[in-house]
Amino acid sequence: MAKAIKVFHTLRNHWKKTTVGVCLLTWGGNWLYGKHCDNLLRRAACQEAQVFGNQILPSSMEIKKATVFLNPAACKGKARNLFEKNAAPILHLSGLDVTVVKTDYEGQAKKLLELMENTDMIIIAGGNGTVQEVITGLLRRADEAAFSKIPIGFIPLGQTNTLSRALYPENANQVQYITDATLSILKGETVPLDVLQIKGSKEQPVFALTGLRWGSYRDAGAKVSKYWYLGPLKIQAAHFFNTLKEWPQKHLGSLTYLGPTPRPPEEPEQKTSRPPLYIRLYKRLAHYWAPAPKEIPKEVTPEAWQEMPLSAIEFSITTQNRHLDLKRTEDFMNICIEPDNISKGDYIKRGSQKMQDPLLCPEGSQCIQASRCILQLPEDTEGSLAIDSEEYETMAVEVKLLPRKLHFFCDGRKKEQMLQSAS
Repeated sequence: MAKAIKVFHTLRNHWKKTTVGVCLLTWGGNWLYGKHCDNLLRRAACQEAQVFGNQILPSSMEIKKATVFLNPAACKGKARNLFEKNAAPILHLSGLDVTVVKTDYEGQAKKLLELMENTDMIIIAGGNGTVQEVITGLLRRADEAAFSKIPIGFIPLGQTNTLSRALYPENANQVQYITDATLSILKGETVPLDVLQIKGSKEQPVFALTGLRWGSYRDAGAKVSKYWYLGPLKIQAAHFFNTLKEWPQKHLGSLTYLGPTPRPPEEPEQKTSRPPLYIRLYKRLAHYWAPAPKEIPKEVTPEAWQEMPLSAIEFSITTQNRHLDLKRTEDFMNICIEPDNISKGDYIKRGSQKMQDPLLCPEGSQCIQASRCILQLPEDTEGSLAIDSEEYETMAVEVKLLPRKLHFFCDGRKKEQMLQSAS
């Protein structure tokens, strides 16, 4: 009892040190508890993956091959550690033949995709930039018609993972988010995603899953990191200093576009057996003695292109991947033209909203649904184009929608929500 009283008096006499010590112990306890919970999540995910690995395969069936494209530089260099701790054990325990390809520099994934051999699935481990590089390299191949049918998985390891919002339920715990995404690849549920083919006058086409942005909000958002010393006010500061330039900021050009295209009905694939030899011989003889009449070519109606002048503070083209509707009857991309008569105060306020949701199309904007468009710009146009958050030189571009071009693995709960909302 005397020792306890002595300790109490010591703590009371040194209350400042005691307060600091209690705070450190509390923080350390919470940190250790969080690490323990993360380890439990990893263990549960590995046990679930091992169920797939323990399945007995028929002797005639080969082990599935998975090619992983990992960008170690994603998430400020943390992507490699995140992948090896949270995703790699799950993939190896699942029984897949996993090949990990690590990229060393920007643009390498595009080149590696040209050399990639046959695989059963492609897994992208990184952020928006890694996704864009992989799908661009995939769709630039000469045999892209066959390779585009390979299912693709996405493990969100980057700072910006826009695509993951369409594929997986949001989760604040990064470890669980990554493990759930990896397990979704093993479960095999897929959804078709639209792709934008963006072609300039100089280089090969670039492909995007999210969209294209050009305008003042994009330019100001790219400079936010320069004002890091202003803390929570850095976003407002970047947009405020952008208003000190010429105002109103008008981005001029011309837009030519085609309207939405009707979606053809999906027909189930039916594998018909080869008919017997006598039936094949009979059909050939019948075709020889009574050839089919020549078809009269149908008159092709010219495409109804529409043209309009463009004057906007920001221009964007986005796919429907963000809000997938698996039952829609038309295929189109959304074009948003934001008016340039906005006040400086509203511009700063809306700029903060755009940082949270870059694909936001605010009220008062002109919205157009199109399947194809051509953006013409003056020769002295400044700024940059943002294609899936990656910067490109400003130039005239032709954007074409490739509906349901790629199939991505998704969480089964997310797909069920899409079907319910569509019905």
